[in-house]
Amino acid sequence: MRTVDLLRLAGLGLLRRPVRTVLTALGLAVALGGMLIFLSLGEGLRDVFAAELGTVGPDLQVASTRAGETLLPHMDMNPAVVETLKKLSPTLGITALTPVAATIRQSLDPAQSAVFYGLPADSGIDAMFTGVRPAQGRLLDPGDAGKNVAVLGAKAAQNLGLGLGDPLELTRRGSARVVGILQPESALTDTFAFLPIEAVQRAFGVGNNLSLVALRLKNPADADRVAAALAKQPQVGGLGLKISTRADVVGNIGKVLNSADILSVCLSAIALIVGGLAVVNTVLMGVYERTREFGTLRAIGARPAFVRRLVLSETVLLSVLGGVMGLGLAGLGVRGINVYTQNLAGFNGAALTPRLILVGLGVALALGLLAGLWPARSAGRVTVVDALGRL
Repeated sequence: MRTVDLLRLAGLGLLRRPVRTVLTALGLAVALGGMLIFLSLGEGLRDVFAAELGTVGPDLQVASTRAGETLLPHMDMNPAVVETLKKLSPTLGITALTPVAATIRQSLDPAQSAVFYGLPADSGIDAMFTGVRPAQGRLLDPGDAGKNVAVLGAKAAQNLGLGLGDPLELTRRGSARVVGILQPESALTDTFAFLPIEAVQRAFGVGNNLSLVALRLKNPADADRVAAALAKQPQVGGLGLKISTRADVVGNIGKVLNSADILSVCLSAIALIVGGLAVVNTVLMGVYERTREFGTLRAIGARPAFVRRLVLSETVLLSVLGGVMGLGLAGLGVRGINVYTQNLAGFNGAALTPRLILVGLGVALALGLLAGLWPARSAGRVTVVDALGRL
């Protein structure tokens, strides 16, 4: 029998039990859709970080080993390293050093969370993020050194509900007056609050400690060479400090997101196994209910292999139906996530890429084949005698 005819018969078999078929496919769809939504978050964040960090930021950054793998290390680095780096600058081709003190204020309401980014006022925001322009007010200038003033990204100002002249609460011990709001141009700067470095250090009680020191090079292509040279310096690499190139930062983020993807798949596997067992149960019940049908097929000459292929085709169709429904649920979930992240931070936080679509369909197909082995084997063993026994 042709494959098309076999699939048509399998489809008719599923249509005889429409409610059971739809409920089983829906359970599988929820499990598969959940997995794809989790994975789409990793895809979306990869795109955002690759786009943003590939065009902004320093050529190198020096931070403590404990915090060197993160975007915003803890403020625990001795400021004396700045003087060491200044002495090495002429020989290594370092054209600018920017000490940074940065931290995150977390809140149960993500819209009320904030990233406080402290920079030397005389260097300004351009020292780290190029192309920033004020929509209202002004940027940081040298006269702001030591003052409690802040320039907010567009989304940060919107989420915190602040305008020019309003107080920005840093901690219970300090606040800053908003002197500028940036134009919405970057997913990173849109969500940051920029302050003079002394204001951040004072508010969080860390003395003169830093989060990192950002370095710009005369020739950015020398980043790997300079990083290796700094790692050999007793007062830099010898102190356990981490020297990262821009590519290292992007790579580290990729590793974190890959780990999150693996965790998502492991958690989703439990739901997928449950969905697969539901498929097995549905098809096994169908095999039991259709004993007379399979016995009749055997009586008119159908071979056991044909019966097995018929049942296996039903499980594959059922799983593919669940996979298509799962893709639909994932698409709706990704759209909802992106609406939320666009409103919160101005970027798409999830992406249902062609690779994920193929993964989803592949998982559904593989699950159908595996779930169909047992029911197909049982159906192939049905004999004419078994069918007569059900009369």
